[in-house]
Amino acid sequence: MASSHKLKILNDPIYGFITIPSERIFNIIEHPYFQRLRRISQMGMSFLVYPGAHHTRFHHAIGCVHLMQKAVQVLRYKGVEISEAEEEALQIAILLHDIGHGPFSHAMEHSIVEGIDHERISLLFMEEMNKEFNQNLTLALQIFKGNYKRRFLYQLITSQLDMDRLDYLKRDSFYTGVAEGNINSQRLITMLNVVDDNLVIEEKGIYSVEKFLVARRLMYWQVYLHKTSLVAEQLIIRVLKRAKELVAGGVKLPCSSALAYFLDNKIGPSNFTHKTLGIFARLDDYDIISAMKDWQYEEDYVLSNLCRMIINRDLLKVKIKKKKPSREKLQKRLLELQQRMGISEKEAGYFVFSGEVTNTAYKSENDNINILHKNGKISDVAKTSDQLNLKALSKTVVKYYICYPKPKN
Repeated sequence: MASSHKLKILNDPIYGFITIPSERIFNIIEHPYFQRLRRISQMGMSFLVYPGAHHTRFHHAIGCVHLMQKAVQVLRYKGVEISEAEEEALQIAILLHDIGHGPFSHAMEHSIVEGIDHERISLLFMEEMNKEFNQNLTLALQIFKGNYKRRFLYQLITSQLDMDRLDYLKRDSFYTGVAEGNINSQRLITMLNVVDDNLVIEEKGIYSVEKFLVARRLMYWQVYLHKTSLVAEQLIIRVLKRAKELVAGGVKLPCSSALAYFLDNKIGPSNFTHKTLGIFARLDDYDIISAMKDWQYEEDYVLSNLCRMIINRDLLKVKIKKKKPSREKLQKRLLELQQRMGISEKEAGYFVFSGEVTNTAYKSENDNINILHKNGKISDVAKTSDQLNLKALSKTVVKYYICYPKPKN
């Protein structure tokens, strides 16, 4: 692959000037696979709730590299040996950790590909790019997969206090304007250390960890699981499922060639080939938006109305409750819509449905956040903290939603 000798400084609204640390990383950023992330929304349909939430996976990935640079500097200062090769591998792994996301981030995983998530697709992209970069991504792949001998390097990529979370909470808080999510990522990184090959947080950083966990919980309820974002993502999923169903029945729908490929074929782990990956790399948010702008005029009642709801932000009504909605209530809503619109039960099911959302701010049973005390003792943050609510944050909270059309006047 042709290399460029330019090194860049990017101006980021969160951290200020970010320096691209090496020529290889600059060339990875320049790669078409990575440039696609400029066209993948970081927060899916959240812009329908928070108008500023138009930032992309590209923004987030660059921010993660910056935080990884800071983390390596801190750990080296504290005597943790990290080679130059390991440092670059860490930066590459965190740069590419989200490269497998499809249009609107998570909607693709539940509609036009089956049984394959963005983590798996990210790995496929990294393996493909490793060939193009003369196997120079091999160490990054080992760390990304958790196969490298030094566990704490993997924890910097994937853990309950990794660079991914430290960036997206602060970034998403900034772009949505939800101040409750604004964590002190710099303080948390400054408190990092390594004991017995595991990441720990020094005792004086415990309050920053508490704030981080509370912020994460609040961001999930206020932003990521906001009922309007939730119903919009469900509608996108149903648009793609309905389009796939119609195409299977012989209907020709106008769309990009990349989207047409996934509508025409049943794609899963067994047939996600090199060719499929190349076509997936051509898919982004614009394919879906462009398709929906056309599909809102299709004859099919379901597809046209679903698309119109998203394009015009005239969404379904959604109620979130602590108790699961009864089957009788759901059936009543389905029957009402069938009778009013003269459609089948299957068609009505695209507009009347229920589900559940879960929120666990801190999973204490595995990969916990450990606090390093001044006497050398290590303990779990939930046991160390004098905030009783941290133990409560370890419990999974489940809420249930029901969606149905708004009543017409």
